Amino acid sequence: MSHLDTTATAAGAAGVTDEALAGLRRWNLGLTVLHAAQAVAILVLGSGFAIAVTSTYPTGPPGTPPPTPSALFDVSIASAIAVFLFLAAIDHLVTATIGRGLYEADLRRGINRFRWAEYSISATIMIVLIGFYFGLTDIATVILVVGANMAMIFFGWLQERMNPPGRASTTMLPFWFGTVAGAAPWAAIVVNFVGSAEVPGFVIVIFSTLLVFFSSFAVNQWLQYREIGPWRSYAFGEKVYLVLSLVAKSALAWQIFGGSLAG
Repeated sequence: MSHLDTTATAAGAAGVTDEALAGLRRWNLGLTVLHAAQAVAILVLGSGFAIAVTSTYPTGPPGTPPPTPSALFDVSIASAIAVFLFLAAIDHLVTATIGRGLYEADLRRGINRFRWAEYSISATIMIVLIGFYFGLTDIATVILVVGANMAMIFFGWLQERMNPPGRASTTMLPFWFGTVAGAAPWAAIVVNFVGSAEVPGFVIVIFSTLLVFFSSFAVNQWLQYREIGPWRSYAFGEKVYLVLSLVAKSALAWQIFGGSLAG
């Protein structure tokens, strides 16, 4: 790879060549099939297992002991998993077909709005599901988890918007703000994890592996904007996002399947 390939200029992001874009299109087409196939498999093979979202609305003045939680509605776990897998499949299909022109133009500008739009929903469903398995099922808690995770994703989007190719300097403020927002749901999960009388082994595995994967997305962006090694190429960072998205979604889907959906 030449020096021009790995140096961002006003003309475009580093490493985003015609050859790299053609390779990314093939990757997106392949990931469309892999995500969609897994979504269908989960729907076909999964059981009817569901988790209830509850409420503990106040029944008196401040300080009044909270009432026993009451169920508001049930969330089908297989359906929720299928939704975030199908969202990823749609994202990859659009970027490889009808949205290809906009996707590739964005990559040349060092940004991928399709990624952030998809993550804002799919990653949020994922963290809500992880929270469910640690008892974060109260409707108010779920809303706060959704808000914090979506804020993290949008800060990631802002990080790209504020650091275009050819910039004179790099700011990491959106990245660090997003890190704080994204840590909040995990802190709540840890509180319930530590306080639980018993946590099934597969739930501990979900917590451990998905914490690593969620953190890896942040590490990938940090490496991009620190321009370390191959991450000097924006196209390389984009490919890492594709791999992380597939592995994280697949890991959560099949770990939950093995623990809760396999009959």
